[in-house]
Amino acid sequence: MSPEPLPPVAPEVLAEAVGQLTARLRKKLDAAVAECAGKALAGSGGSVEVRFGEDTLVILRPGPSGAVTEPGQAVCSCLLAPRCLHRAAVLGAAPLADADTVPPADPAAPEPSEGTPPVTAPVTASSVPVTTEEARPSPTPAQVDAAAGLWLAAAEALAAGVTAGGTVVQAELLRAAHSARLAGLPRAEAAALRVVRGLRTARERHRGQRLSDLTAAFRTLLAGAAALASGAAGAEEVGTARRAYAEGGSLRVLGLCREPVLSATDYGGVTTHLLGPDGSLYTLSDVRPGGVSRAKGAGTASVALGGAVLDHAGLARGGLLIAGATVSADGRLGAGRGVRATPVRGADWSQEPVAAFFARPVREAVASSLDAAAAAPGDAGPALLGCDVEVLGAADDHLLARVLDGGPLVRLRVAHPHPELAHAENLRRIGGFPGVVLRVLGRPDPDRAATLRPLAVGPVPGASSSLRLPEEWRGHADLGYDRLQGDHFPRPEAGAAPGAPGPAGADPLADAPLWRVRRLLETGVAGGRRAVAEAARGADRTALGVPLRRAGLAGAAELAEGLAAEADRRPRDSFGRLVDASPDAYARAWLASAVHLDAAERALVTASWS
Repeated sequence: MSPEPLPPVAPEVLAEAVGQLTARLRKKLDAAVAECAGKALAGSGGSVEVRFGEDTLVILRPGPSGAVTEPGQAVCSCLLAPRCLHRAAVLGAAPLADADTVPPADPAAPEPSEGTPPVTAPVTASSVPVTTEEARPSPTPAQVDAAAGLWLAAAEALAAGVTAGGTVVQAELLRAAHSARLAGLPRAEAAALRVVRGLRTARERHRGQRLSDLTAAFRTLLAGAAALASGAAGAEEVGTARRAYAEGGSLRVLGLCREPVLSATDYGGVTTHLLGPDGSLYTLSDVRPGGVSRAKGAGTASVALGGAVLDHAGLARGGLLIAGATVSADGRLGAGRGVRATPVRGADWSQEPVAAFFARPVREAVASSLDAAAAAPGDAGPALLGCDVEVLGAADDHLLARVLDGGPLVRLRVAHPHPELAHAENLRRIGGFPGVVLRVLGRPDPDRAATLRPLAVGPVPGASSSLRLPEEWRGHADLGYDRLQGDHFPRPEAGAAPGAPGPAGADPLADAPLWRVRRLLETGVAGGRRAVAEAARGADRTALGVPLRRAGLAGAAELAEGLAAEADRRPRDSFGRLVDASPDAYARAWLASAVHLDAAERALVTASWS
């Protein structure tokens, strides 16, 4: 029989199972979890079975949601059950279930919660007012206590790092996350789940895992828990358990483009970006399990909104008139029973109100996009922006282009590098036509200087050396789905030789020695407190601060040196024996340096668009 994937397990079920183990069994847990790989087989009645030897069998019986949400749904045949290693190991090997498996998006339709796998849709403000759940001016005493427990668990996980952040450390963080959920702190719970998933992925050496992503997840979790534990946090840090939707009445939206969606948890689909008459951005997503094959096919899937008879390809080049529209705070359209949608004619990118979206000064748009992304950590990322550029040519793994009318030199990088998607091929083809001018719709990269990841391109109105797209494409090509051909580009003039793209220009982010701070922080995430202490001892500590001060980054130097000193601090007890330091002070030093680095890098990235 072929192996069966393990069903998702609720975080609190795993935390309880690990909590019941003795200290001796906890030391063996990670090895037992690794032993479960490929052992799961389909059982009777939809159950999943994992056998250990000849006499021990663990059976998982998922509930109606498809997840193991109760302790009784995981049983073991050994004499120590339920306080046994086998049961805890199988639960630890299973993927984590979302906080709410099927929460309602509005009174009549389902929508993912904050804990769902990440979807690459923009964070945008809607013009429709949204009435959220009851917002308290400050956290309650129970919420403050839950946040303090979450801070301590997160500090322990940070001090352990990826190398020592096994199932036991993860379970403690999951226990604290569940307490946060019970206290009504959904944003903090979602941040904790992101950290646990990141730890798991890093320990499994997953191909798509980036240490910088886990570092950002730790920063978000610790910052939110610290604010809540202080008692001074507001409703934004508390969050809402479910995405709140408001009745928006009649709403007319026009399609901008489609974007393939891929997540690290094998979810795939499409997000169609829409524009309102006042310039507000909206999104309509169709994301389900299925990975890249689902992402490729969803581009022509039917739109599930108010009985509208069109697919996402048609919506990206058309529009909708929506009666009884429901809209979330981040611009996502809901699909309740009272929603009715009628297809309407779309607008070319050269027509209003779409043309006004591309007319916004690029630096102003970038600053607004990056600031909004920083204010909502853990969400999809910066909002879309549009600009007109002249392609200068290919350079390494990106294209160089200059924003028209005296704008900055920018780098165009692939939005989704998966080889089965069309992004990389389309960008290579564009690079073969230096001098072509394009209208580009994309998302600024918050981690790179003057870098745009294009989602769609179109011709610049009135330009002779621009794209010549088929009429049915309605003036733009979705780079993740449409495939550009040679006849879509202007013919080069006779005798003209392609020129070199020229120098890429100054990169203030790369030129600044902030990479030393970033490396120190990521070293801590990967190897824990001891790795930071080892990396900053002796001459290395001097090498850390001097270049930062020479570059005028005295604040970054002071915080990084403080982190290194705290990581190397080993207190002694009353008998003079070395003891382990509390992770609290270390976590605070790490967080201070991480928050400062994030703000400094964001300022440099924004300045690079000038």
